[in-house]
Amino acid sequence: MPPASATLHMICGKVASGKSTLCAELGRSPNTVTIAEDDWLAALFGDEMSSLSDYVRCAAKLRAIMGPHVTALLTAGLSVVLDFQANTVESRAWMRGIAESANAAHMLHFLDVPDATCKARLKARNASGEHPFSATDEQFEQLSKHFVVPSDAEGLTIQRHG
Repeated sequence: MPPASATLHMICGKVASGKSTLCAELGRSPNTVTIAEDDWLAALFGDEMSSLSDYVRCAAKLRAIMGPHVTALLTAGLSVVLDFQANTVESRAWMRGIAESANAAHMLHFLDVPDATCKARLKARNASGEHPFSATDEQFEQLSKHFVVPSDAEGLTIQRHG
């Protein structure tokens, strides 16, 4: 059984809301590992991803291997910052299942940021070229349609960030 301090940190928020920035901050805590979906997807499947359906296909492959890996890390007593989108009920349920299977605590960090702020950050991020993926305003709108605000009914511990 992991120490009480092993926590799975999950992140939800729209594109460019600050998820990866918060993950980097959380990941600086002692005994904490950050796993970034975008980095893994870019390295493993970057040349295969040009549409939302490509992302869904590739992300499913990545999650299949990462689930047991994250469970093992939590069980070993390490906290994990899972820099994967937790923007849908299904994604959050998958993540909560990982925490439960490891008998670890969990925290869903909800970045509640206005669309205009996200779009301005997205433009700056795209211009910098530092992020492994860029997105257009149209893609922002398409992805935002899939975003579901977390609710207490999901049984998650939620921390809202404005």
